[in-house]
Amino acid sequence: MSRPTTPRSPSANAGIKLLQAATGVIRTKGYSATSVEELCTAAGVTKGAFFHHFASKEAMAVAAAEYWSEITGALFAAAPYHDLPDPLDRVLGYIDFRADLISGPVEGFTCLVGTMVQEAFAISPAIREACNTCISDHASTLEADIAAAMAEYGVTGVSPRSLALHTQAVLQGAFILAKARGGPEVARDSVGHLKSYFGLLFRSSQH
Repeated sequence: MSRPTTPRSPSANAGIKLLQAATGVIRTKGYSATSVEELCTAAGVTKGAFFHHFASKEAMAVAAAEYWSEITGALFAAAPYHDLPDPLDRVLGYIDFRADLISGPVEGFTCLVGTMVQEAFAISPAIREACNTCISDHASTLEADIAAAMAEYGVTGVSPRSLALHTQAVLQGAFILAKARGGPEVARDSVGHLKSYFGLLFRSSQH
């Protein structure tokens, strides 16, 4: 179900433009190297508009993590893998969907919150917690399907929560490798290995 929309004032639009700019600029340059001035230029707004919406760069980053969670949540909620009847196929379909998103420039497919938390985890508890919430909440969207697949295929000895978080650990690691290598191929390989792991874990438990 879609969220009701209301007309936004020009001031509110400036805030959204800044958050949209942040998702691109920070993924390209990193949080520390991104200045308020750069964000304002990318968003086409004034510095006064920035501080009208955000008390600080840190506050903007927290809001950007929440915005990222909202827009990516909508993307995954509408994905076709949810319609598959077998819960394991839904889990594997999620992984395929993630693999399909890995293409083009690295900054276009890597994760905003993963990028920010790597830099800010020790210096900003607020950013760390906002990023943790985003990643953890996304992982939780997989838990019901993983639990149903575990019941269907007789998998024991691991929790749905831990497996859901494992998917995010692999994805975030894949993004780091893509940054190190300067391209998407290694990330796609890592996601392929993740799919193989799930297939082996679940299908090896069949009677």
